[in-house]
Amino acid sequence: MEYFISFDNVYYSYDFNDEEDSTYYENYAVSGINFSVKEGEFLAIIGRNGSGKSTIAKLANALIFPSEGVVTVLDIDTTNEEYLYEIRQNVGMVFQNPDNQIIGTSVEEDIAFGPENLGVPREEMIKRIEFALKYTGLTELRHNEPHYLSGGQKQRVAIAGILAMKPRCIVLDEATAMLDPIGRKEVMSLIKRLNEEDKITIIHITHHMDEVTNADRVLLIDNGRIIMEGTPKEIFIRSEELKEAGLEQPQITTLVNELADEGIDLPRDIITVDEALEHIKPLIAR
Repeated sequence: MEYFISFDNVYYSYDFNDEEDSTYYENYAVSGINFSVKEGEFLAIIGRNGSGKSTIAKLANALIFPSEGVVTVLDIDTTNEEYLYEIRQNVGMVFQNPDNQIIGTSVEEDIAFGPENLGVPREEMIKRIEFALKYTGLTELRHNEPHYLSGGQKQRVAIAGILAMKPRCIVLDEATAMLDPIGRKEVMSLIKRLNEEDKITIIHITHHMDEVTNADRVLLIDNGRIIMEGTPKEIFIRSEELKEAGLEQPQITTLVNELADEGIDLPRDIITVDEALEHIKPLIAR
């Protein structure tokens, strides 16, 4: 297996129709998408609303299937119904609104839902629940009703439920969009840890530019097509192209570039506050 997930010339139209051998495609959500994800990679997908990001997320998890082209997970064509269970067990999904994903009357019960439906033996299920609670920092909230938790806590419950199913990849579809800054920070810290410490493949779909600075690679999607690909630094330095795609540089990158325009000796590819401080402190000490 060279790649964990691959998209090969993938098109998807919500108006696809092939009745009586007459095929038409209108309003493509994705058009001729080609990319692959290595196991253990942190891939970020960015783009304005309606660019096709969420469609890619659903295609990666076999929630929908290509109108044209092929999506493979673990070298398995997602249209192969015989292996849908295996695909969805290995690729977990976390959606924008955690309330749509939480069904248990307690945190513990909600986490147990996935493994229980997978037929995991009780003794193993208890171990998985304990692991997921501890990993996501929810042990003290295990008996709480999820719907009374904060947005960040709810999203951690959703991630804990996915972790209990032991996926090798997690796709987060705008999972921080409805969270306040504290909740976003909680979730992003957890995502980073899952990738760096546990080598779980991450596909993080977002329009928050500061959330992709830790990614290995970034895809910029617009009008259903990949228009840029590279490291976060390679993407964020191209401010004009970002603007054309309806996005902005991280605020710290914009600030540093404005300071550089004023003659201050700062590199223009700074994308985090910590990185900016490393370069600014010596200038202040002079």
